[in-house]
Amino acid sequence: MLAYILRRLALMVPTILGIMLITFTIVQFAPGGPVERVLAQLQGQNDAGLSRVTGGAGDLGGAGAVNRGGGEANSRYRGAQGLDPAFIKKLEQQFGFDKPAHERFLKMIWDYARFDFGNSYFRDVSVLQLIRERLPVSISIGLWMTLLSYAISIPLGIRKAVKDGSRFDLWTSGVVIVGYAVPSFLFGLLLIILFAGGSFFQVFPIRGLTSEGWENFSLWGKIVDYVWHMTLPLTALVLGAFATSTLLTKNSFLDEIRKQYVLTARMKGLTERQVLYGHVFRNAMLIVVAGFPGAFITAFFSGSLLIETIFTLDGLGLLSFTAIVGRDYPIVFATLYIFSLLGLAVNLLSDLIYTWIDPRIDFSARAT
Repeated sequence: MLAYILRRLALMVPTILGIMLITFTIVQFAPGGPVERVLAQLQGQNDAGLSRVTGGAGDLGGAGAVNRGGGEANSRYRGAQGLDPAFIKKLEQQFGFDKPAHERFLKMIWDYARFDFGNSYFRDVSVLQLIRERLPVSISIGLWMTLLSYAISIPLGIRKAVKDGSRFDLWTSGVVIVGYAVPSFLFGLLLIILFAGGSFFQVFPIRGLTSEGWENFSLWGKIVDYVWHMTLPLTALVLGAFATSTLLTKNSFLDEIRKQYVLTARMKGLTERQVLYGHVFRNAMLIVVAGFPGAFITAFFSGSLLIETIFTLDGLGLLSFTAIVGRDYPIVFATLYIFSLLGLAVNLLSDLIYTWIDPRIDFSARAT
């Protein structure tokens, strides 16, 4: 098993390189970019953050310097016509675009291998600090949402399989269908309307992960305040996520219950509980465990993006999205790198859980 783990860890390196190379290549051909954004700001289309980007027009040779000829150097940038080519070149140097693409990519990989993500283009702060500030929000959302949804869906799916066709199975199927059909952000809006001062009750907050002055609370006060803030967003996410896991668990258990070894175990005089949890559970749970990595990563990033927006939770998902829209490439590549590492690590963890649930599975033997 140790050899298998080491082999998987070694394979992460070319996988990460491939992901970063594909993304880097796409970005090179994508329209727009940080230089174009600065030029748009100079043209008065967007004034926010201009001084943070350029450090003042004079530092770059005078943004107002006009070159009526325009020149070939400016033709590849929208909004560059009429600006001094020297100013454009200094902008390129500031963003690192004065170097060939392959040199920029190799430098980025070398820096990222040491977790040196540089500084944001449009925020006067390091990318690592931005990620560190928002990581607790994303971890809270992703981890608790995944654990809660599995804690609900696994017992419910087992119960539905045991009571297949009963009244309990029918009415819970209705709940599951609603949870599957309605997006989590709609549940979030409904919860805000009902319990966060939207139209009825003002019970829960809708901003931030903790209250102001949280660090001065007692330990119990911190826990209560944290739970108070996370109740609505987690409820919305769990209601929208448990349905798939429930149906997967039920169908997996139904498939196992109908197999010959279950009939043999019953004929030996084992109770239904012994059959269900001593024999069926181990086999049926394999397919459920296989979905854990995808569920966690989805909750950690894309699944929580709208929830972060609705409940004003400044996590990595929202940070990544705003960076993509704003062409803040250091943040885009850094968050992609972190999400890729997390995805690969969680997939490896899933394989290890496989072997824990069913020791008959030996990945190291299959890989040789």
